[in-house]
Amino acid sequence: MHLFYTPDIASTNLLPEEEARHCLRVLRLTAGDEVMLTDGKGNFYVATIALATGKQCLVEISRTIAQPALWQGHLHVAMAPTKSIERTEWFAEKATEIGLDELTFLDCRFSERRTVKTERIEKILVAAMKQSLKARLPRLNPMTDFDRFICTPRSGQKFIAHCYETEKPLLQNLLKTGEDAVVLIGPEGDFSQEEVQRALSAGYQAVSLSASRLRTETAALVACHLMAMAASPSDVSNSARACLGAACADSSVL
Repeated sequence: MHLFYTPDIASTNLLPEEEARHCLRVLRLTAGDEVMLTDGKGNFYVATIALATGKQCLVEISRTIAQPALWQGHLHVAMAPTKSIERTEWFAEKATEIGLDELTFLDCRFSERRTVKTERIEKILVAAMKQSLKARLPRLNPMTDFDRFICTPRSGQKFIAHCYETEKPLLQNLLKTGEDAVVLIGPEGDFSQEEVQRALSAGYQAVSLSASRLRTETAALVACHLMAMAASPSDVSNSARACLGAACADSSVL
């Protein structure tokens, strides 16, 4: 199936330059070929290539299909990026496939990486969204200071996962379907004890993700998976499958 990301499709029927290049030069599609588009805002579009010239690809939309939300509530993971950027990129890809609404990178006391090229991460999110047949692109935030993040008002449940030996309930036993949720994941050296205390004072609850000690990116993915599972009742999943089935029936490209 050929699915392209067209965030500005509401104002222009031209594919973005990078998507047009992939469509015309890599896939070698031409005028008359059918494609699927998504705006990353919850919609799929069935379209036909109307004009393919050089670097430009003009499409004609024949149908718009709104994809129901795949889960309830707003799912947000805030993690300190790993020293190896490849591990952070791996998490971003897999978390998008599983499902989340927002990703923030945290600058913590023990962070081993203080900068992240969000442009590259954004491309990974787009590719993962298309690969997993989703119509919503997670919001990506730049590196944010830990104290600034926890002091920002947020709705719903707020959790911090750390490795200190204290009484911590399992995250999966606390998540509530339909509520927004944010989980903080620390760097390889963990959050400092002072950061944990400040988060608790700001209304965050300490949680455990597993009986095992997990790498930063593994812990973040486990948190993402638990939130997505708790927030995805079967009726929502069934309606999402029905949406994709409608697209399949409407276009030979699926």
